[in-house]
Amino acid sequence: MQRIRLRYTKRGRLRFTSHRDFQRAFERALRRAEVPMAYSAGFTPHPKVSYANAAPTGTGSEAEYLEIALTETRDPEHLRALLDESLPAGLDITDAVEARTSGLADRLTASVWELRLDGVTVEDAEKAVAAFLAAETVEVQRKTKNGIRTFDARSAVAGLVAAHPQGDRPLDNACAILRLVVRHVTPAVRPDDVLSGLRAVADLAPPVPAAVTRLAQGLFDEESGTVTDPLAPDREAVTAAPPTAAATASATAPGAGTA
Repeated sequence: MQRIRLRYTKRGRLRFTSHRDFQRAFERALRRAEVPMAYSAGFTPHPKVSYANAAPTGTGSEAEYLEIALTETRDPEHLRALLDESLPAGLDITDAVEARTSGLADRLTASVWELRLDGVTVEDAEKAVAAFLAAETVEVQRKTKNGIRTFDARSAVAGLVAAHPQGDRPLDNACAILRLVVRHVTPAVRPDDVLSGLRAVADLAPPVPAAVTRLAQGLFDEESGTVTDPLAPDREAVTAAPPTAAATASATAPGAGTA
């Protein structure tokens, strides 16, 4: 059984699709592309697809990951192209690699987020960021199915900076971009929790909802403060893979290499 790991996006209006919506769309794409999926056992078999740390509904993402199991070997890049053609624009399969290592979910320890704050000046955003980073703890509240929960949003934040937006924008329209690096902890700290923290410590309240996009997720490097590509170990394993068993057997067969 072959395992393939895929990176996909949620762009434009499709950022408002739920994770369940994506699951249905992806399973339809598997059927359209005639992917030889492995199925679970039992009375209601379903395709063996493992989703890892999906972004919240309403947020865009350039770095979502999943893993599929196949009953027949396929070229990862060819499979990626077939699935990408079978999905609606905005749900794009951008990368594929054969799984040669274990623990993809264990390598998703942090995310890089971009928060677009229309109606907020960069100067006000910088002041709020400084106040947030200077605080030892920033308690925020979130409504859950079990009621209101209070937790610290500061400890999970590994990096937070404010910047001007790139590209051409009218000078009379204030806009600040926040670049956020947050560790995946329990309870999970989401971008809207950090916005709640900025409101709590500096009274920063954007007049319109922030546009949030996940730019990357992977293993957090404490020394550099960066988030690494979680598929890199699989690519390296493919490059360094030893000869196949069939090739080894052929090379060691009696008389091999003799005239």
